[in-house]
Amino acid sequence: MTEHPTTRAEAFRVRSADGTTIAGERSGAGPALVFVDAAGGYSGFGSLRSLAEMLAADFTVYTYDRRGRGGSGDTLPYAIEREIDDLGAVVAEAGGSAYGYAFSSGGLLALHAAANGLPLTRLALLEPPIGDSETPTGETDFTRELASLVAAGRQHEAAEFFQRSIGVPPEVIAEMETMPTLAAVAHTLVYDCIISDAASVGLLRTVRVPTLVLDSQGSSDDLTGWAAAVAAALPAGTHRSLPGEWHGVADDVLGPVLTEFFQSDRTG
Repeated sequence: MTEHPTTRAEAFRVRSADGTTIAGERSGAGPALVFVDAAGGYSGFGSLRSLAEMLAADFTVYTYDRRGRGGSGDTLPYAIEREIDDLGAVVAEAGGSAYGYAFSSGGLLALHAAANGLPLTRLALLEPPIGDSETPTGETDFTRELASLVAAGRQHEAAEFFQRSIGVPPEVIAEMETMPTLAAVAHTLVYDCIISDAASVGLLRTVRVPTLVLDSQGSSDDLTGWAAAVAAALPAGTHRSLPGEWHGVADDVLGPVLTEFFQSDRTG
């Protein structure tokens, strides 16, 4: 990775197709790279900011708050197509095409977007949570229960239910001092569940851009297994395991791998 002085992030706002304002930041110089955050993640909560600062040495990195979170607006009713439009507006702001890096369920949104023709020319995904169903499952009991808790105003319970249900280790949940922050965007956790319910192996087969699927060697077998299966189903997918913790890889390990992958597009 190139060593450059730290670049200051510049705020931007774009308008999605339905009129929703999407807030983000850009930093660095070089080819455009758009980050797509995981469930609950946004500019005030999550792990992407420090990674973006690292990769800004070699890329113009765009991070944004997905709808309903942070500085971005929201328009109901929710639809995956609206989130694809949001990402499309950010890609347009980035110059019309971009590389994409996405974490966890953010990877499912990126895959839906690529399948719908959004010009993401290369994708890197860290542990996208997708099962082996050939076709979309439709709304699951998990999604219905989560939506019911949110509708009843039980956001904190919804956040805890979500964390338990996706397999976050109990000791990690017990130590989470940021649970109130996650509870504040609990309604958007339902959005990620809807995206997940609509994902399938059939969808993966329509995504033809070069895609690097990563997992952490410290993750549970379901997460690492899903990563390998996603890479195998993608027409241009590759899989790599990196040293890390449960559902996470340190920036100093992940950053160089992403840089190498995206820069290989230019070096052949």
